[in-house]
Amino acid sequence: MYYLQTKDIVKQYAAHRALDGVSIDVPKASVFGLLGPNGAGKTTLIRIITRITAPDSGCVILDGRTMDKNDVYKIGYLPEERGLYKKMKVGEHALFFARLRGMDRAQAQAEIDKWFQKFEMTDWYGKKVEELSKGMQQKVQFIATVIHNPDLLIFDEPFSGFDPVNSELLKTEILKLKAEGKTIILSTHNMESVESICDNITLINRSKAVLQGSVAEIRNSHKSGIFRLKLQADTFIPPADAPFVLLSSAPFGDGLDVRIRKNVDISPAELIRCVLQTTEILSFEEEMPSMNDIFIETVKTPLPV
Repeated sequence: MYYLQTKDIVKQYAAHRALDGVSIDVPKASVFGLLGPNGAGKTTLIRIITRITAPDSGCVILDGRTMDKNDVYKIGYLPEERGLYKKMKVGEHALFFARLRGMDRAQAQAEIDKWFQKFEMTDWYGKKVEELSKGMQQKVQFIATVIHNPDLLIFDEPFSGFDPVNSELLKTEILKLKAEGKTIILSTHNMESVESICDNITLINRSKAVLQGSVAEIRNSHKSGIFRLKLQADTFIPPADAPFVLLSSAPFGDGLDVRIRKNVDISPAELIRCVLQTTEILSFEEEMPSMNDIFIETVKTPLPV
């Protein structure tokens, strides 16, 4: 079931077409990666979903119906351009955003206390936002995004400014929100995060959606037929008629670490049998392309005319 869909979204700015017929399907209670190089159209699409701007044509469907103005209260949006009031105190800032999103004071204070304890921020309550580090300010912004318990969360580069420890903390919280039934759109250039927490992705390039699907299916479809083997051997020279080519070979311990690429369409089992004719195999695995590799390959591929 899809919680959010966009249908053939077009947005033109003077001579620049920011989005050209972009459609996405975001499953309910999932983490959806919205990817693309700078200037591809991701932020424009997010602004249309959040009703900051309107499309020239196309529509946004939320929970099975055309989105209307009241649906913005069901959305939590963390923009890439952080919107913090630097002179406000941290606690006042969180309360202000909670009230802005329709929460009463008592409810807002209870949620603030919960999140401040979770992120170990209780000592920051009376500090001014400008006194905080970039990473600490990011935590404040994250809490302001989730405080009203929205069904749809949109995070634009949420890991910016975080060290590895706090990045992992944020990933954990995003996955907890997903487990609670929240639908999450994650716009990021951090491909490691995409691999670890995203279920599905859409990659936008030059205003068009050029790659869509589940992360597992996309990685599987981009396999290049490269395998890595550890061999119980001093040397390894493939026979002339081998159904693979040797890419590299390096010693490890008492054996060899080799990479091969099959040059005919055979199964991994057949490939193993071919290698076993000449040497013993200690381990065998197929190399899967990273999302970073796929991103670069897709972006560099010319769009069809």
